[in-house]
Amino acid sequence: MNTLTKFDLTPFHRGTVGFDRIFDTLDRQFSNSVSNTYPPYNIKQSGDTFQIEIAVAGFREDEIECQVKDNILSVTGEQRREEETIYLHKGISGRDFIRTFGLGDHVEVKSATVVNGLLSINLERELPEEAKPKKIAIMFQKQ
Repeated sequence: MNTLTKFDLTPFHRGTVGFDRIFDTLDRQFSNSVSNTYPPYNIKQSGDTFQIEIAVAGFREDEIECQVKDNILSVTGEQRREEETIYLHKGISGRDFIRTFGLGDHVEVKSATVVNGLLSINLERELPEEAKPKKIAIMFQKQ
């Protein structure tokens, strides 16, 4: 294991209050990045929209699931095994996977589609009115 990718975040927990989610997210990202490289994926951004592309060649519609809970997007692939199939060579992996992505505040999943073996998940950051910058009127008073 590469020691540069494993961090002990315990000292930061002692000096902070209310940042548990940040440290949990960092810990999860570092632990996933060391061992989990399947399936390959891309993340694209254009302004406030994002697209995650995941290679899911060989998976059927009923074998892939996307779920969002507590600002974590989870994509799961679980192939049904056909016992009768005998492969002389199996170069397309098709192994089961769970891929997770931490989502920023106010980022919503808009759609998910599969085209040519590529799962595309479209996301958008939508700030609520109360989170948008507000212009404050300045009143000048005469003395």
